[in-house]
Amino acid sequence: MHDDIPTVTLLSGLSIPALGIGTWNMGERPGDASQDIASIRKAIELGMAVVDTAETYADGGSEEIVGTAIKSVRGDVFLVSKVHPANASAQGTIKACERSLRRLGTDHLDLYLLHWRGSYPLEETVDAFEKLKADGKIRDWGVSNFDVDDMEDLFSIPGGKNCAANQVLYNLSRRGPEYDLLPWCQSHGVPIMAYSPIEQGRILSNHELIRIAKAYQATPAQIALAFLLERDGVMPIPKSSNPDRVTENRGASELEISDEDWTALDAEFPPPNSKVPLEMI
Repeated sequence: MHDDIPTVTLLSGLSIPALGIGTWNMGERPGDASQDIASIRKAIELGMAVVDTAETYADGGSEEIVGTAIKSVRGDVFLVSKVHPANASAQGTIKACERSLRRLGTDHLDLYLLHWRGSYPLEETVDAFEKLKADGKIRDWGVSNFDVDDMEDLFSIPGGKNCAANQVLYNLSRRGPEYDLLPWCQSHGVPIMAYSPIEQGRILSNHELIRIAKAYQATPAQIALAFLLERDGVMPIPKSSNPDRVTENRGASELEISDEDWTALDAEFPPPNSKVPLEMI
């Protein structure tokens, strides 16, 4: 038995798990499809029911993998996808969403994000998002890779305050959002979805992270995820194509880390003391 996963609450009042699964790079190699599908299903089985994808991932192949994985359990899933900025015009957003829905084999998305800010006016994209909501094709919409100035621009336009989430690069080695973006989002009720929460594995060999993990009979990845879960309104979405690794990720929500060890992590991965422009990968 596992403890319940912490939750984050959307603007609508809906509470969703604060730990999900990402699918970047899934669908790129046909031979990996069964493992990808098994990993997504394991995440859903364990309560990590936020499944994140995008039309750009494997040119739609990721959405097809997700669609296969969730086919029999769609009602248990909080499904997220993204529109590429080049498609984010008034009509382009709607057409892109419809293509995503076909690949995913569903009639609606729970959350639809603008993947990053592009050349189309935000007003145009937001109007399309609101039409998709009115038509029942999406339940909520949000953004990705938006820094504070982008969020302020968004909130200044009609309907912009309906933004339900902001998905950004955030992990122990990329703590820039803590200086201004995270507090801004927390104060405006916009949850942060943290992508690449273990820096694609690059931080897992850090000696201090390993030391702390051993002290809790945990893995470095679990400590890195626990760091994010400790923060209000933050939802890490680690990608894994290994069901055992997914189970490992689930265990991060059950760790109780001491203040002393959080302080040790701050010393090893210092929080920002000035503005850091939002990073992307």
